[in-house]
Amino acid sequence: MRILVVEDADLVADAIVRGLSAAKFVVDRVSSAEAAQAMLAVEQFDLAVVDIGLPGVDGLTLVRRLRKEGRAIPTLILTARDSLDDKVQALDLGADDFLSKPFETAELVARCRALLRRANATSSGMMSFNRMELDLTGKRLSIDGAAVELTFREWMVLECLTRQMGRIVSKDQLLQAISNLEADVSPNAVEVYVSRLRGKLGDAAIIRSLRGMGYRLEEAKAP
Repeated sequence: MRILVVEDADLVADAIVRGLSAAKFVVDRVSSAEAAQAMLAVEQFDLAVVDIGLPGVDGLTLVRRLRKEGRAIPTLILTARDSLDDKVQALDLGADDFLSKPFETAELVARCRALLRRANATSSGMMSFNRMELDLTGKRLSIDGAAVELTFREWMVLECLTRQMGRIVSKDQLLQAISNLEADVSPNAVEVYVSRLRGKLGDAAIIRSLRGMGYRLEEAKAP
């Protein structure tokens, strides 16, 4: 697996490169958003690790540009900022996860592996979490092998949460997932569909509410 590290601080970048290389990843490093865009235009990467505080164009702008270009590369944001607004903005712009500085190399490696596993599962069209199995192509859910009937919008909320399993999904992201050109959807609709999903998932998974941030889908703990 090949990872692009976008970090302008040499000492931090060197530590990241050493840690990821020791974990058997192939790692390239650039120090600016502009260099990252140029690299991604000609090279194939499986994951990008991007610092927010880059010189010139910052990391959040880079993520927004990549998503606007249709690049779905999984992206882990590194930030020295620990405010809720920065984290929510990063997720809203299309980042897949974020990690606050300072961090342990072991956690960085674990986050990267989790993102890569999730990306591989999504590309196959099937995702499994303990007792749940989702067919992303056929838009079908089964729990313990039994089919669970979902409406279109219930499915869209579940798919959005599942693609970011274990990470916070903002209310605006879920609202966008269930909106269409034929009907206006009120913000309260998200709460309705989440409530319905909780009833249908039962104890197979947990949709956790995080006040002021959004929702997070978590695997149910074994009894």
